[in-house]
Amino acid sequence: MTFAPEICVHIRPDGRVPVLETARLKLRAPCSDDAQAIATLANDLRVAANTARLPHPYRIADAEEFIAAANSRDGEACFMVTRDSRLIGACGVDLRGAGPELGYWFGAPFWGRGYATEAVRALIDYAFGDLGCERLHSGARVSNPASRRVLEKCAFQWTGVQLTRVRSINSAAPVDRFRLDHGLWASLKTWGHVRHVA
Repeated sequence: MTFAPEICVHIRPDGRVPVLETARLKLRAPCSDDAQAIATLANDLRVAANTARLPHPYRIADAEEFIAAANSRDGEACFMVTRDSRLIGACGVDLRGAGPELGYWFGAPFWGRGYATEAVRALIDYAFGDLGCERLHSGARVSNPASRRVLEKCAFQWTGVQLTRVRSINSAAPVDRFRLDHGLWASLKTWGHVRHVA
């Protein structure tokens, strides 16, 4: 199992979510300038149907609402993923009933390039190292083997299948559920340390 060699964490002066940098990507908080790019990427049924909460169609007003609410709750960490300053997707950790839930989506033009795996590994490091999470949960639709492979490459362990409401299709769908414990992450973390940059 090989992970990104190093992740740089730039802590923001206001103490909110930091900027995370990997070899190819930058993960940063959403800003109002992102609304059009978010709406363009998320307004693709192939993307929305593989998430629980994205509506379809996805409009600029939906993106603006998302941006306004992002990172407003304790324990939440929401990031936009960029490559060469171009927005390509989103990822985050959100507190749910079963514990911290890791989620992500990427625009269809950016599928199959390893970006999701790279971003999720950075997010895992942040969740366990900075947020102090003891375990993370995540899921992938049974019909989405690529997303399941991302979670498996990031050491998540399969825990079962459950029906989950998918907003974009206005129905429930079977979702493979996964969990990653802090102890397993710590024992497998051979990809380097997180460097904090003031």
